[in-house]
Amino acid sequence: MELKTKYQYTYFIYPYIINENKYDKYILKLLSNKNIKVRFFEKEKDLDIYTYFLPTIRKFMFQDFEFNKEKVRKFEEFNKDMQTAILSKKTCTMFEYDLGSDLQGKAGEEEGIFFKIQKIELVCFKTGICFLVIKTNIEESTEFSDVLNFNYKFRDIYSEFKELKEYENIRLQTTTFSDVKKLNDIIKDLTGNAINAKELDINTNRFLTYAYTCIDQIDWNETKHFKDIEFEFLKYSNIFPSAYKSNFDKKHMEILSKWKFIQTGFTKEGMALLTSSIDIHNYTVLPHVYENQYLYTYLLVQYQKIYLKKLENECKEKSLVAQAREKFIKFTKELWIQEITNDDIGTNIYRKTRRVCELEKIYNNIKNKYDIVYKELNIEKDNKVNKIILVALGISLLLNIVNFITLIKLM
Repeated sequence: MELKTKYQYTYFIYPYIINENKYDKYILKLLSNKNIKVRFFEKEKDLDIYTYFLPTIRKFMFQDFEFNKEKVRKFEEFNKDMQTAILSKKTCTMFEYDLGSDLQGKAGEEEGIFFKIQKIELVCFKTGICFLVIKTNIEESTEFSDVLNFNYKFRDIYSEFKELKEYENIRLQTTTFSDVKKLNDIIKDLTGNAINAKELDINTNRFLTYAYTCIDQIDWNETKHFKDIEFEFLKYSNIFPSAYKSNFDKKHMEILSKWKFIQTGFTKEGMALLTSSIDIHNYTVLPHVYENQYLYTYLLVQYQKIYLKKLENECKEKSLVAQAREKFIKFTKELWIQEITNDDIGTNIYRKTRRVCELEKIYNNIKNKYDIVYKELNIEKDNKVNKIILVALGISLLLNIVNFITLIKLM
């Protein structure tokens, strides 16, 4: 069955790490780039995001809401050093990369899958954990198979092995990006080297995939049921090409299916929503919600995962254990045990993404390691104290003996 699409887009997300001690210099570098500008959130313009997130999370991720138009105007009048000082103190800052216009490309010379890069954004946390976010959509095609193939190929364009798998990669044909190398050069310039990310066991060769597709109701409606297209949905959720034929093991993934004509799949490598145009809401309102409230929900979970890995890494160095343990406790209070929204779907997305990323397991492993290391440090500390006490007692005993001998001689 060849499914037809009504509307679609895919976000490709690249996590990267900036040295925390050099975060302010990185912010200055971005501000000095003529193609980059700070994204400010406004209550009126971004009311859906403002009302979606609960105050604690809103304060953590969207401190821009504290900036009114007058504050933004004053900020823009400051020099780059002053702007850097302000942004470096915020827990999260977002930037937009000015593309000038939509960038059209072609996926392979023979396949003829035309696509556009609609926008590029940077989401930067004060901890040095950042995300490059690229929004794409396919042009001149309504074939769902093209969506499968495009997502499967594009997520590997930044792979260091692309020369070995060039047939699977994207050949961009634009005036701005003449080929994949040009796009990769920009990505590298924005994200730096991958050394810090590799230390945290982050896959630096592949983008996370966050996809939305509304298929034509002729393929999914009251008489044509989801079970008839479920295999296509599983390929879509697992980011496999259209030619994939093997069976799926669903144990590694999560599925959200609260509505009759909306299915969402979660894996460690992405999140994908598939819906039907039988409901106008599914290609008018839902796409906006999915790429705003739910996208930031997804990014928040990815941040938590990487931050936990960062704390786990710091736990290995005894000199950093005490400080890292304080960070862990703060993280637990501010992010881990907090509900992020009262929105039912957002809550489900948040929980399922955390579950498929095994955050509970990572969190408990770190907690156990901190407990063990902290106990060892306390034992070492107690041993040192005991040794000092023994030395002090020995000296005291020796002095008493000397005094006793002296007293006997005097007698």
